[in-house]
Amino acid sequence: MAIIITDECINCGACEPECPNTAIYEGADEWRYSDGTSLKGDIVLPDGKEVNADEVQDPISDEVYYIAPDKCTECMGFHEEPQCAAVCPVDCCVPDEDRVESEDELLGKQRFMHPDG
Repeated sequence: MAIIITDECINCGACEPECPNTAIYEGADEWRYSDGTSLKGDIVLPDGKEVNADEVQDPISDEVYYIAPDKCTECMGFHEEPQCAAVCPVDCCVPDEDRVESEDELLGKQRFMHPDG
């Protein structure tokens, strides 16, 4: 499952540089699927959604840091545990119970975004 950042976030920014998928953004910042990945142009995501990887996406939160769930792999393929949760001083990076994904799905998403890595 993807990780989410709760509204207890203190906006310290410790999590953002730790994400190997560039899935963490400061509140109110726009994001792209192509940020920090190999994705470019028109793509079909593993869940079947068609998007342009270079197109700007609206912020998911205006108040606190947030994680783009389609880019979050819980650090599978990179680290033993989610790095955002490991460095968060207030423990507000938690599993998103609404987006349950298996280890195989998370690794598949990681390979999709980083086929050469």
